[in-house]
Amino acid sequence: MSPTEPVLQVRGLSKSFGSNQVLRGIDLDVPRGKVVALIGPSGSGKTTILRSLNGLETPDGGSVTVGARDSAADNAALTVDFADAALPKKVRTQQVAALRDRSAMVFQHYNLFPHMTVLQNVIEGPVQVQKRPRAEAVAEAEALLARVGLAEKRDAYPFELSGGQQQRVGIVRALALKPQLLLFDEPTSALDPELVDDVLAVIKELADEGWTMVIVTHELAFARQTADEVVFMDGGVVVERGPAAQVLREPQEERTRAFVRRLLHEI
Repeated sequence: MSPTEPVLQVRGLSKSFGSNQVLRGIDLDVPRGKVVALIGPSGSGKTTILRSLNGLETPDGGSVTVGARDSAADNAALTVDFADAALPKKVRTQQVAALRDRSAMVFQHYNLFPHMTVLQNVIEGPVQVQKRPRAEAVAEAEALLARVGLAEKRDAYPFELSGGQQQRVGIVRALALKPQLLLFDEPTSALDPELVDDVLAVIKELADEGWTMVIVTHELAFARQTADEVVFMDGGVVVERGPAAQVLREPQEERTRAFVRRLLHEI
């Protein structure tokens, strides 16, 4: 696969909740190893995009393709056309499940299982969903926990961890699934300010390693340092997109300028 060929390709994505249309024909490409940050005011549709990519929401129309078109069968591109109303429900369910297998999401509020230890939380997906050998999953989980400074917390329960530690476990849980695409939904918004930097450092390290990521964030300074492209959304449409430095320092659209000025106080 060419480095510029998209791992993620979204075309014409639309979604309504009742009379509220939250996505209005969204197009999005994310090349392999690149980081795209979605920014915008509350209600602009950012999280709905992520949930649609991970199969947690079913769009009303458009298509989502995840994977490399010339890869081996396990990683081959999968396209789900949500506009195909004639598709049997069972087939659509299978397609969405396959789409979910190609990505992993890190949630705003951690979403760890409270009755499971840290290690059990991390290996649940690889063992129960992916049917990988437990010993292999445990070894990989321990290595990942050590990597984010949580090796000694493997047997702790979520209530025994700080918010920052829980979010780092959430990141490890996503990595343990070996996804083609990592999705982050406001990964620091629920954290106390003094805990934010540790989580952002882990995400920045993943970006430097070449993970393909889509990040919904209000941390614009972080987006400028980490993202290859920034997409500004408002009212369910893409208002502006481009290199992070350009969109966050010299935005072309007045709506973008007003949003960035309010958050960064730099423009």
